[in-house]
Amino acid sequence: MTDNTQKIATIDPNHTVALFTPDTETLKQAASAGAKTVVNFRAEGENGGLSPDDERQQAERLGLNYLHFPVTADSLDAELVDEFRRSLDDLPQPVFLHCASGKRAGAMTLMALAADKGWDGETAVQEGKARGIDLTDEKIGQFVESYADQKANA
Repeated sequence: MTDNTQKIATIDPNHTVALFTPDTETLKQAASAGAKTVVNFRAEGENGGLSPDDERQQAERLGLNYLHFPVTADSLDAELVDEFRRSLDDLPQPVFLHCASGKRAGAMTLMALAADKGWDGETAVQEGKARGIDLTDEKIGQFVESYADQKANA
């Protein structure tokens, strides 16, 4: 991928997180790299990048499935994460996930994987950090830890 190559975090073979807002060229590169689905966590009206409708059109034109799953700091709760996990299970993989900076996309991906793999909170955050998604000093990182701990102990 072009200049943004260093800003891509590959969590595992089926989950790649962009640490930036992708443009049409990035979506083309994701499709060429084998992605089957794009997940956009940006809320409608966020600055920069394509609108969700324009991004959906671009993705579908490239043969990619598309899910717009807006997440904001105010909307994030365990029920929303559970809903995302159910949606993710139904999407063709590999999945290319993004928001504006990768924090929401990384957090949602890490929580989904933590629940599936039985990771506790610390493991989930450290798995992200090892792949370039450092949430250790972020409020959303605390949420990831709490969610993963809750699922690991369920």
